[in-house]
Amino acid sequence: MKVDLDLIRKYNVPGPRYTSYPPATHFTDEVDRDGLMANLKENNEGCRDLSLYFHLPFCETLCWFCGCTTVITQDHSRSTPYLDLIEREMDLMREHLNPQRKVVQWHLGGGTPTFLQPDELRRLGGMVRKRFNFSEDLEAGVEIDPRRISRDTIVALQESGFNRASMGVQDHHPEVQKAIHRIQPYAMTAQAIDWLRECGFESLNVDLIYGLPHQTVQSFEQTLEDTLKLQPDRFAVFSYAHVPWIKPAQKIFQERANLPSPETKLELLKLTIEKLTAEGYRYIGMDHFAREDDELSIAQRQKTLQRNFQGYSTRGGVDIYSFGMSSISQSEKAYWQNLKELPAYTQSVEEGQLPIHRGYLMSEEDLLRRQTIMRLMCDLELDFDHMSQLLGVPFEAHYQRELASLEDLREDGLIAFSQGGLKVTDLGRLLIRNIAMRFDGYQAQRTEGRFSKTI
Repeated sequence: MKVDLDLIRKYNVPGPRYTSYPPATHFTDEVDRDGLMANLKENNEGCRDLSLYFHLPFCETLCWFCGCTTVITQDHSRSTPYLDLIEREMDLMREHLNPQRKVVQWHLGGGTPTFLQPDELRRLGGMVRKRFNFSEDLEAGVEIDPRRISRDTIVALQESGFNRASMGVQDHHPEVQKAIHRIQPYAMTAQAIDWLRECGFESLNVDLIYGLPHQTVQSFEQTLEDTLKLQPDRFAVFSYAHVPWIKPAQKIFQERANLPSPETKLELLKLTIEKLTAEGYRYIGMDHFAREDDELSIAQRQKTLQRNFQGYSTRGGVDIYSFGMSSISQSEKAYWQNLKELPAYTQSVEEGQLPIHRGYLMSEEDLLRRQTIMRLMCDLELDFDHMSQLLGVPFEAHYQRELASLEDLREDGLIAFSQGGLKVTDLGRLLIRNIAMRFDGYQAQRTEGRFSKTI
């Protein structure tokens, strides 16, 4: 796949990532609590499958590029009382859950989930399995920091039922690692991957970031080549989101003036796409790549791919119930997010209250647009007759204004119209956020500062 850098510059504007619709910036602490709980009750009258997420926020040190919600500490004794809170929160939520619902996905994120010691990971696994009904084909993924594990860590995860791992690498170059405050030798990463494979993990994703300090086309090409030697099943190659007004630690990059120029950053992206697709990885869209025989690629070909707060996912028709500070849950018609700060989260749970801080109840129009944006970003096409059946409205009439606005995208080669539909081109995969924004009912009301740029 060849990349036109001039067009990338044209469309490199702020926009949502659409891990939810509406995006989390629309959540409010003034959400109707009674309405939210009524939605929760309605949601549990059926037996839709569940996806569980646990936010484990602790990190020993702060990576200066990070935009996650974290608690920085080297005091490992703090994780035990946090697990106590998780256990109490699960019990509070179970009062509202239909016990017949099956868990088909389970994910540990953070922070650094592997901040927990092996016995704590085993305890967490036991706590969760005691309270939920797990499917036999459970997909259980965990984010791993190679700097904070032993082989027993991986064994404990495997014994708890985890079968997929996502590993943060970001960049192998020592100068870049020093600049971002994350020293992680290549041998350490390779050792962690060997342990995962020895313990039977079925899938490995590696995270890289382009746009970091001191990166050059030559250095990042070496990072890609070194990572390819590790033979991951998936790549997530993220654009560094520079949002110092949200994450003050990122100001250090501005002060040292060592970030790549916009032109260099685009060259890094071009290199990544061309190199990984040449090596046999399917470009799923945005920042995700997967081997052709990977479940993610298969799901995209079969049009069963989904998108949620964990990115692209193979399981559809599930509700996400999340636990821990700042975690976000999603049902058919609502979103709710836990308190973001540990003291407030702790107080709420200890008082026997669900630690919900803010949320959003979806309108009928929101539901239509969420489904439209989801199918566009996952299927990379829209069949108008199929969408009419799916949504229960005449698609072309309902989206007449939006479809008329796509002409410039067609002229620039991002989409192609066909008889009764449209398809996203190879170039359009890269700019799928820009295409999705045309179907976003709130886009005209937004200010630019709320989102990172699309590239």
